[in-house]
Amino acid sequence: MFERDKPVAEMGHVERVLDLLSKACVAVAGAGLVTLVVIFGWLVWGRYVMNDTPTWVEQVALLLVVWITFLGGAAGVQTQSHLSIEFVREMMPRWLRMPLHWMALAGMLVFGVVLFWQGWTLAESTWTRRVPMLGIPEGLRAVPMAICGALTALFTLQQAVALATGKD
Repeated sequence: MFERDKPVAEMGHVERVLDLLSKACVAVAGAGLVTLVVIFGWLVWGRYVMNDTPTWVEQVALLLVVWITFLGGAAGVQTQSHLSIEFVREMMPRWLRMPLHWMALAGMLVFGVVLFWQGWTLAESTWTRRVPMLGIPEGLRAVPMAICGALTALFTLQQAVALATGKD
């Protein structure tokens, strides 16, 4: 059962915290999406009505898309709503399904750790450069990658514990 389907009373403390983190990711990504729509509206208005194209919109849009994508992806791991091919595992003989489930979780865990590590490294190495027209650190484009990696690893560990204890 997905965490979002459980009543709050049935969730443990860690499950509640991770569920709240997932919801926060969705909220921030949603706010970013609304902001993206608004600034593109401003771009169209500026370009075609005012005949004065706001040049900063492209850089803000690129930054927002990265944040929306990575935070949404992390939330998708928690809610188990990300793209997956579980039907392949379910078509296998019963004795093979559990090892395949564990392999998938191990792969997701490794992916999350590598994503965190590489995102952190990229953010650190690009922090001193500035995004043109915005003046903010270039490393802000890599921060959501590190956050997504850390959350993916945490959410996957939670799923592994649930599987090991029979709560999944």
